[in-house]
Amino acid sequence: MKKIFLGLALVAGTFAFSQKTSTASSSPVRFGVKAGLNISTISDNDFNSKAGFYGGVFANIPVAKDFSFQPEVMYSGMGAKFKADSDAKANLDYISVPLMLQYNALPNLYLEAGPQFSFLVNSKLKYKSSSTDAKDVFKSFDFGIGLGAGYYFTQNIGVTARYVAGLTDVAKNRPDLSEDKAKNGVFQFGLAYKF
Repeated sequence: MKKIFLGLALVAGTFAFSQKTSTASSSPVRFGVKAGLNISTISDNDFNSKAGFYGGVFANIPVAKDFSFQPEVMYSGMGAKFKADSDAKANLDYISVPLMLQYNALPNLYLEAGPQFSFLVNSKLKYKSSSTDAKDVFKSFDFGIGLGAGYYFTQNIGVTARYVAGLTDVAKNRPDLSEDKAKNGVFQFGLAYKF
């Protein structure tokens, strides 16, 4: 009989504890898609910004009352135009994996920050209608830090804005002592949809 009461007390205690802790992350994990406009450049004096496209999928995982973790897998079209000739540009296509920690400042507004790991899948130097492969010019990996914000108009539809500052030199075969660094930088503006 004591074992039954002890078991019931243990179940009741566990249930009460789970009620207290579940309020921190009572929302379920939600999946979604996002897409939008990239405005990217390379931090070298020879380049201007260029427009591109990004799009992909994400999972939003609540971890505390006002915080969530959002891993993403995105295609990101980046690169830059050459200042000397606006018809010449570097097109860099990445598969990016941002790992963002989001803070819900208001019920529908969040702020975010986190690292981004990007893997180069295609690189071209383009001039007017002709293009050449640039895999010998650019490194295949880029690491950056993202800062952003988003606002959801409904439970499903929202707008997002993010800046990702590249921290690694993306140019290949540069002497280690060189002070010139070519780093990616991109502003992203788009729409998000949670299922």
